[in-house]
This record gives sequence, C-alpha cells and structure tokens, in this order.
Amino acid sequence: MDAIDLSLVDLLRGNARLSYAELARQVGLSAPAVHERVGKLEAAGVIRAYRAEVDPETIGLSVTALISVVEDSGADTDDVLEAFRAIPEIESCYFMAGVESFLIKVRVATIAELERLIVRVNRTPGVASTRTSIALSTKWENRPQPVAPPS
Repeated sequence: MDAIDLSLVDLLRGNARLSYAELARQVGLSAPAVHERVGKLEAAGVIRAYRAEVDPETIGLSVTALISVVEDSGADTDDVLEAFRAIPEIESCYFMAGVESFLIKVRVATIAELERLIVRVNRTPGVASTRTSIALSTKWENRPQPVAPPS
C-alpha cells in the first residue's frame, strides 16, 4: 500500500459513503483510478465491509457488558469460538493473554436478558468461568485510528 491507498482507507473509515468523485478530489486522482484502487483494496481484504453504524439504544439494545471468559484446561478453543459465533448477542470476541482466554462484548435489551446470556455462556462446553462488567454508558467506541504512513 502506498500513501494514496492509505489516504483512501482513512477517508473511507471516516465516511464509507463518500463517492469515488469526492475521494478522487481529496487524493488528487481521477474517479476511475480511485474506483480501481478501492476495488484492489477490497480484493486484498484491506477493506472488509461497509456498514451502517447504528446507536444500539435506538434499536432496543440498552445494556452493554464485557464478559471475561476463562477456558477449561481441556477445552478445544475452536469449539468454544464456534459456540460463541452462534450467539448473536456477542458483538466482539478477543483472544486474550493472561488468565482469561477471551473477552467478549455483548449487547442486550435488559439486565434479565444479560443474566440469561451469562448463564448460556457459562454452560458453553469448554468454559470454566466468567466475570462480567456492565457498562453504565458509552462515551465513544469504534473510533478509527489514524492510518500509519508507509515506512
């Protein structure tokens, strides 16, 4: 990736709805050249998806929690991950260094739903224990970091 590719990635992370013409204007290329570059970034897996960012509370998901998961010593990590992928309330899953094997971010409508979800996660084969932290509010999330210039 060169500096123009990095600029395109940075611009699209800020607003994925920018037109090729606007992207071209901002990076100093023609719209067809930008279209080709964006296509190559998509094909290479640099750009993985385009999404609408929605306020979770407006769609009824007012409870956000982080659940630390300790994996059973005899567990198959792939089986645990497969089970987690099948739980739609899990928004993100991170493999961790330390005592906890995973940190999962979940969103649900109510505390009662969170309780049921915690029980479900604890009953997942391969899970030894969990520890849950409930977010009181979200100050920000998904803030794009600046793209590092090419070295």
